[in-house]
Amino acid sequence: QVQLVESGGGLVQAGGSLRLSCAASLRTSSIYSMGWFRQAPEKEREFVALIRWSGDNTNYADSVKGRFTVSRDNAKNMVYLQMNSLKPEDTAVYYCAARTRVGLAVVAGLYDYWGQGTQVTVPS
Repeated sequence: QVQLVESGGGLVQAGGSLRLSCAASLRTSSIYSMGWFRQAPEKEREFVALIRWSGDNTNYADSVKGRFTVSRDNAKNMVYLQMNSLKPEDTAVYYCAARTRVGLAVVAGLYDYWGQGTQVTVPS
């Protein structure tokens, strides 16, 4: 079992920045990669970014490339999502997720554990 807790969401004006944090606990040694996903009202959950738990591999959705940066601190069992140049269309609940199987994935169904989510609101 891996437990994930997100924090750092809030309301920010367009063009602003936020940093989301995801704290992982319990069986962190089983984690292969971590993903960030988001879900806006009446929309499906969509991939945002991922990072390997051990290694430099990252991947981003086209909609956030150049604006968002995913990073991790293994010593603290933390994963971060730095979000810059935020837009109203970035408004959503953001979730971090852990994948324990080998292979990088951009599909939500391929992740094994999820946090409770944190709301990010960028008014138009």
